[in-house]
Amino acid sequence: MFRGKNYKESAKLVDRTIMYDPADAFDLVIKASKAKFDETVELHIKLGVDSRHADQQVRGAIVLPNGTGKTARVLVFCKEERVKEALDANADFAGGQDLADRIVNENFFDYDVVVATPDMMGIVGRLGKILGPKGLMPTPKAGTVTANIEQAIDEIKAGKIEYRLDKTNIIHCPIGKVSFGTEKLVENYQALLDAVIKAKPAAAKGQYIKSCVTASTMGPGVKINALKLA
Repeated sequence: MFRGKNYKESAKLVDRTIMYDPADAFDLVIKASKAKFDETVELHIKLGVDSRHADQQVRGAIVLPNGTGKTARVLVFCKEERVKEALDANADFAGGQDLADRIVNENFFDYDVVVATPDMMGIVGRLGKILGPKGLMPTPKAGTVTANIEQAIDEIKAGKIEYRLDKTNIIHCPIGKVSFGTEKLVENYQALLDAVIKAKPAAAKGQYIKSCVTASTMGPGVKINALKLA
């Protein structure tokens, strides 16, 4: 893989043989950030589970203490009489069959999170093959299938993120921006790690957290000692 000059310079700062304490790891991520924009800082947690088994799934949602640094765009599926309520609560889009038709016919994806009231799941369920692969399908576990539209939108706008395993048993989540500084990034990291640990499936055997790596958008990965509390 081709790596640019900035990446190569940043990579020299990181000792890949070391698992850093959380604060030291985020210090390095910040120092290694060379881009001309405020890079997103991500966390990648590999778990000792098998996502192919239903009883070993790890999925949930959490409001990060310091948000993500990005205001999510929210689409709400609701009955016509609740559209104004959703828009007044700062939803970016709200509607029913009209929005479903736009998604199907116009490839409409100008939003980051989908919320649905329970009585709309008949319509939303038919979009599963479209929304599912993009990680946009609302679920009760993530708090995105709910009758409380205002609360759901407030939490999402405040920095609520959903975490879930991919096919390689890794959770990938944004936890802030480089501009947050070390302290806020550590707080967000600890909150997410605590949530993942609490979500450990009863069927999981052996070492649960296999590895934990953080990196900025354009920067090198930094290994974190996940057993060391911040």
